[in-house]
Amino acid sequence: MNPPSCLAACRLFVRPLNKFASTVVFRPTARPSSTVPSPPRTLSLCNNARPPTPVAVARYTSVASHPHDEYVPTSPPSTAGPYESLTIGIPKESYPGERRVAMTPANVKLLLKKGFTRVLVEKGAGLEAQFTDQAYEHAGAQTVDRSAVFSNSDILLKVRALNIHGPDTEVDAIREGATVISFLYPNQNRPVVDRLASRNATSFAMDMVPRISRAQAVLEASNHFGRFLTGQVTAAGKIPPCKVLVIGAGVAGLSAIATARRMGAIVRGFDTRSAAREQVQSLGAEFIEVEFHEDGSGAGGYAKEMSKEFIEAEMKLFHEQCREVDIVITTALIPGKPAPTLITKPMLGAMKPGSVVVDLAAEAGGNCEATVPGKLAKFQGVTVIGYTDLPSRLPTQSSTLYSNNITKFLLSLVPRDKKERHYDVDLTDEVTRGAIVTYNGNVLPPAPRPAPPPAPPAKGGPLSDQTSKIVHLTPWQSQSREVAGVSAAMTTAVALGKYTGPLFMSNAFTFALASLIGYRVVWGVAPALHSPLMSVTNAISGMVGIGGLFVMGGGFLPETIPQTLGALSVLLAFVNISGGFVITKRMLDMFRRPTDPAEYPWLYAVPAVLFGGGYVAAASTGLSGLVQAGYLVSSILCVTSLSGLASQVTARRGNLFGVLGVFAGILASLAAVGFAPDVLAQFTGLATVGTVAGLVIGRRITPTSLPQTVAALHSVVGLAAVLTSIGSVLGHTADISTLHMVSAYLGVLIGGVTFTGSIVAFLKLAAKMTSKPLILPGRHLINASLLGANAATMGTFLAYAPGAPLIGAACLIGNAALSFIKGYTTTAAIGGADMPVVITVLNAYSGFALVAEGFMLDNPLLTTVGALIGVSGSILSYIMCVAMNRSLTNVLFGGIAATPQAQAKIEGEVSKTTAEATAEALAEAESVIIVVGYGMAVAKAQYAISDFVKYLRGKGVGVRFAIHPVAGRMPGQCNVLLAEASVPYDIVLEMDEINDDFGDTDVTLVIGANDTVNPIALESGSAIAGMPVLHAWKSKQVVIMKRGLASGYADVPNPMFYMPNTKMLFGDANDSCNGHYQTRIGGKALTRYAQPDAHFLAFVEWIMWKITSAYIHELILLDVEKPSLKVLNKQITSTILSSPNCAEFMQKHKSAEVKEQIQEIRVHWSESGRDRKVWPEYTVVTEDNFPAILEVLKASNAKDVLEIKVGKVE
Repeated sequence: MNPPSCLAACRLFVRPLNKFASTVVFRPTARPSSTVPSPPRTLSLCNNARPPTPVAVARYTSVASHPHDEYVPTSPPSTAGPYESLTIGIPKESYPGERRVAMTPANVKLLLKKGFTRVLVEKGAGLEAQFTDQAYEHAGAQTVDRSAVFSNSDILLKVRALNIHGPDTEVDAIREGATVISFLYPNQNRPVVDRLASRNATSFAMDMVPRISRAQAVLEASNHFGRFLTGQVTAAGKIPPCKVLVIGAGVAGLSAIATARRMGAIVRGFDTRSAAREQVQSLGAEFIEVEFHEDGSGAGGYAKEMSKEFIEAEMKLFHEQCREVDIVITTALIPGKPAPTLITKPMLGAMKPGSVVVDLAAEAGGNCEATVPGKLAKFQGVTVIGYTDLPSRLPTQSSTLYSNNITKFLLSLVPRDKKERHYDVDLTDEVTRGAIVTYNGNVLPPAPRPAPPPAPPAKGGPLSDQTSKIVHLTPWQSQSREVAGVSAAMTTAVALGKYTGPLFMSNAFTFALASLIGYRVVWGVAPALHSPLMSVTNAISGMVGIGGLFVMGGGFLPETIPQTLGALSVLLAFVNISGGFVITKRMLDMFRRPTDPAEYPWLYAVPAVLFGGGYVAAASTGLSGLVQAGYLVSSILCVTSLSGLASQVTARRGNLFGVLGVFAGILASLAAVGFAPDVLAQFTGLATVGTVAGLVIGRRITPTSLPQTVAALHSVVGLAAVLTSIGSVLGHTADISTLHMVSAYLGVLIGGVTFTGSIVAFLKLAAKMTSKPLILPGRHLINASLLGANAATMGTFLAYAPGAPLIGAACLIGNAALSFIKGYTTTAAIGGADMPVVITVLNAYSGFALVAEGFMLDNPLLTTVGALIGVSGSILSYIMCVAMNRSLTNVLFGGIAATPQAQAKIEGEVSKTTAEATAEALAEAESVIIVVGYGMAVAKAQYAISDFVKYLRGKGVGVRFAIHPVAGRMPGQCNVLLAEASVPYDIVLEMDEINDDFGDTDVTLVIGANDTVNPIALESGSAIAGMPVLHAWKSKQVVIMKRGLASGYADVPNPMFYMPNTKMLFGDANDSCNGHYQTRIGGKALTRYAQPDAHFLAFVEWIMWKITSAYIHELILLDVEKPSLKVLNKQITSTILSSPNCAEFMQKHKSAEVKEQIQEIRVHWSESGRDRKVWPEYTVVTEDNFPAILEVLKASNAKDVLEIKVGKVE
């Protein structure tokens, strides 16, 4: 059978490699070399191909175990030279029944674009493949007669081998010294090879490139099978599904498996290579194997010949399978040898009548004993298909695929020193050497194929070593430990009951139940909503101000220091409450989809009015149990608020429940304190000022600045807790209890650490302070000394505070100062990479500060709410630590520990790509995964990502996002950023949901992520060993957008950069694309597209530029050459939120309705950058003057334009 045209197009797929090995792929194997007098000009198909060293004899650059020696030609091919001097020829195929053509019009156009100036196509060459002569001429080719193609072509591209029979042989017609690329089968067609050598030709055999794919086998089988492949259940009975056995899990076999599965069959796959198991199973098929261990991985990615014992076991297995299956598809080939016989006549006799065998190796003799090459045969009721022209039965598609691949192969023949647009041959390249047959008339022996990938060790290896050390607990050990834990908890409860009072145990009872409820509720929150969870708990923690209500007093203004502290606490608390709920609402609104049902949030004002009015009316006649009722309602609503975040559907209602809960709690607390009218007026003023300030803060922040804003609000809660605790003690020194003093002291301690720790976190996240850890000499000793001083101060406080208020006040102030210092030293010592954990820990601290207030004031509401928040922050901290494979103590006190062994330097070369190539790869892929990290947040690239994702999905490309738990600077931040850019949340998946899908993904695009996709985490001894990572490297192709090869926050190298299937899109790739230009002006940029179809290409470049740029710029995108103001308005409004240069404008116009009314774009010229006779200082861009302004901008420098303003016409 003639191989079809789907051969491995990219260099990524021609080299066999074990993508799943833990270490081999990271360390390129050294290649032996010797010398030759004068090496040929080199070619680099792969960036890590090494140039030959001048020696007398050269060993091919192969990792084969026994490479042979041979003489290497010293002169380049006769046709070597720049593209513009070469002529490409495409003749019509003369082989009987061959309907394909070697080149399609689309690839003719591509070759001319790459620099070839002349492409000759024989008249009628593509007619049978549905490509007309007019199509070739329109693409730029010349259609000529047959003799002109052969005599004038420097490089001849064909499907079948040149024919040597008859009076008009094709070999004799070619130019002397020409280059021929076609299927050749040199081992079977030795006469053709000799005739090519006699013409001093350089020839390449496409069949010698490792891994040729074949398709269509399942469709042929289904045509000759007597029923549908899928099962059916009808009124007339049940029809079982067809069973298919595919022998050989190479490209052809895997394609057949996928097709059969799509048609509903039960599929089984077999391959002698153990590495094929995962590929077969990933397609939903059952992998069968013999009961005899021998790995069949051979040279060039093919299977090797197996031992006699294995073959006997294999034949027994096939005989058993033939009794059960309905269709057998065989794809087994060994390069240079006849196809092995796998299906014997006795096996065919065991098959059910009507069964079908498709022999894809028919042209090489066939895998079935009854195969008749080129024909359909019958044997005892079994149909044996031995067609050798399967590709020609689909000539258009086969020609397109073959043309794509032969074009890529030709364009890859570029010497390293010429870079591009130059044809030459590098015999040191594995693929080139593997495919070449003759070189300037010399017949070269077959190249040694690369050695098979080493089998993964059964035991040992980095992960295996770690796994082998794990000792599983026996049932006795497991249950005994559980019983010990329960016993300890119960005994502790008895001890507390004995040595404390009813008041403490009552609060402990509330705390324990609330913690248990919070634990159950928080674990149910969707990971994508962890950011809103932190925001809503931060807002609820504003109820720390309830403690301030019990300390407030005086009249319209506070009259004592404790009253002043209480008033400040209330003021700060309301800033936190209003700001937190506004931020949460904004985040949750980003997840709203156009298809979501209508919502009516204003209806929730009804229960607020009914509760508030009823509560006030009832309180006017006596409180009785109203305070506890209010606390109950508030607590239940706060629990309901957190549980509402379990999904996007109920999340917005959860935020409303939180607002109602805080409202009910504050109202009940006001009733409990019973303020006089003037104090109530004081409270109203403080609450109003704090609420307005919180609203302003909440509406001004962007999702990118969300982490630092949350950290800042945590500091407000911490400070409020400090003020309330100190004020409460100072206001009740005469009758203060020990529980009150202990709780107040702990409230100051926890609140103080939260306050300064949150400020440091804010400064680091806002880039106002270096993100590097501040390692003080003896920092652990310093922190221990501070903690000891806290303990000593607490002892003094408990001993003297009741009778000596000044000593008590001094102890509390000293405690506050020590805790402030401790918050700074502990947080400053933590690096920027660990800030996600720091934020969640601070969130937990703020909750525990509320618990301390609850114990201090005997307030069950504060205890309940504090427990919910503390448990929430603790769970999020645990999730983040697990995601980094770190302990909480290691994060907070140790940082990333030094590795026990030195990091091995990763050697190799990276493969660079361009934005144009990336755009093409994305557009041609069927499945794409985008991995985003904090770099996306810094660059505000989510808008561009959203736009080109819409483009790709509109073209039918399956696009999904992969989010690592620690991506961003707080849990779920990347989810929020993508939601802000209107990315559907159902295509944004967590690591555990998508990690198994990378192996089936065509292209993975990594944007702003490093450590979270680093495969070195799989190696023991690395700094991030054991950290769960996204397995992006398993994708067929990976594109990493990055400024350079610098490591991430963990400061460990990333081997994925050097993998053969990885392409690096560096910052300097932005200017390499044709079809558009980019003018950067005064910190801003204006991009124009020369053609509308370059829109997506420029979006890809925009992402790269935004990530790699040292500054954040405003970018105006124009996708037409002469846009109207309406088009300009649409493009600008889609990016205005991402532009910090528009911050002033956004402060004036906040609503979406106003944004859509932008009517003017104004350029402010500098005095030197304009022609005063033509351009006024402030030029309004119109449809008429836009082209002229654009040309001026193109030629101007950065100082010519002061700013570009966007706004309404005044």
